[in-house]
Amino acid sequence: MTGPLPTTNLSQLFSAFFRIGCLSFGGPAGQIALMHREIVEERGWVDEGQYLRALNFCHLLPGPEAQQLATWVGWRLHGVAGGIMAGLLFVAPGALVMLVLTALYLTASGEAWFTGLFLGIKAAVLAIVAQAVIRIAGRALTGRLHIALAIAAFIALALFNLPFPLVLIAAGIFGTFMLTGHHTLGSIAPATISAGALAWRTLRTILLWGVIWAAPLALIWALLGPDHRLAEIGAFFSQLAIVTFGGAYAVLAYMAQEAVNAQGWLSAGEMADGLGLAETTPGPLVMVTQFVGFIAAFRAPDPFSPWLAGIIGATLTTWVTFAPSFLMIFALAPWIERLERMRRLQGALAGITAAVVGVIANLALWFALHLIFRSVDRQHFGPINTSVPDLASIDWGAAGLTALAMVLTFRFKFGTLPMLAVCAALGLALQLAFR
Repeated sequence: MTGPLPTTNLSQLFSAFFRIGCLSFGGPAGQIALMHREIVEERGWVDEGQYLRALNFCHLLPGPEAQQLATWVGWRLHGVAGGIMAGLLFVAPGALVMLVLTALYLTASGEAWFTGLFLGIKAAVLAIVAQAVIRIAGRALTGRLHIALAIAAFIALALFNLPFPLVLIAAGIFGTFMLTGHHTLGSIAPATISAGALAWRTLRTILLWGVIWAAPLALIWALLGPDHRLAEIGAFFSQLAIVTFGGAYAVLAYMAQEAVNAQGWLSAGEMADGLGLAETTPGPLVMVTQFVGFIAAFRAPDPFSPWLAGIIGATLTTWVTFAPSFLMIFALAPWIERLERMRRLQGALAGITAAVVGVIANLALWFALHLIFRSVDRQHFGPINTSVPDLASIDWGAAGLTALAMVLTFRFKFGTLPMLAVCAALGLALQLAFR
């Protein structure tokens, strides 16, 4: 089942995914639900079993699963051209909005009103991340071993500062042998192409899209050298694209650890601001990578002006973040039916998904410490390497806004955008009242 379905044309596909790209607020869960309504329920272009199998498949891959699913839908309907169209339209509106918002952020940063506005946004973001922990835990932690993996991942990151990829690799290996599972969703058609022919087609696709992915980075290395900030940005986000399993919040956990603590491209507060901006835009939440790439290049611009460097950095970041998704979908989507039957692979995915709960919990703790306390330092106690706040540096305004955001989210069930708006307005009022 690799040929396109004769139920739509490219014009209709463009119209559908332009609409989806402009309306896809609410993070991966909301975006996947929106696509399901538009593509499966209303238009009937893909049936339920195909859609759910593709969703399972995208969960196996590193990177933004909602954008990968959009690319798969386009590929399923109109081959590579359809996949490129759907994948780009899913990303482009949010990317353009994020570029404008980042420029405005850098222009207004430091103003009293702006500081108050983003104090409220960061408090809202912390509630959103906490909600993500609970939602993902409810789906992923279905047994004692799953819970143990989540706790172990949290301890490894929060107390021992172990590398994020190492934690997920270990969880995947554990799941391969201890969490094997198998399920199918709908009827699966028998394979129509031999494994050998499919492998050869896959290899050619990987080589072609590998060149497309690497071309901008190779050009930067040739013109500016491997030590230039833009080369560092391209290399880092290329690595991020292939090691971050488990969805957008897992990506953010690793990026925050590296971009703030290791690379020093921006502060923890700015990282939280970027996530707040990403929550307000359509498209993948991982679009916050563009914010980081813009700021990192803006602050080391030579030989360009800061603004030109920032735009190049944002564009390069977006390219190396999403190009791998096209590579993986076009190369591996024809294998979906075969992958669905692999028990060990399903077990590895279950292990990684369980560990991601601990990863996101660590992200929530990291954000909370840097939001509520003005001073947070890393401290070593033997093998323990953890963040410890200065209790005297507590920001009572931030603590109060965070408590309010939690109440609005968990008690009154506010949606993401209304809760962001309320907290931002109160943060602004608080700043203007006490400046």
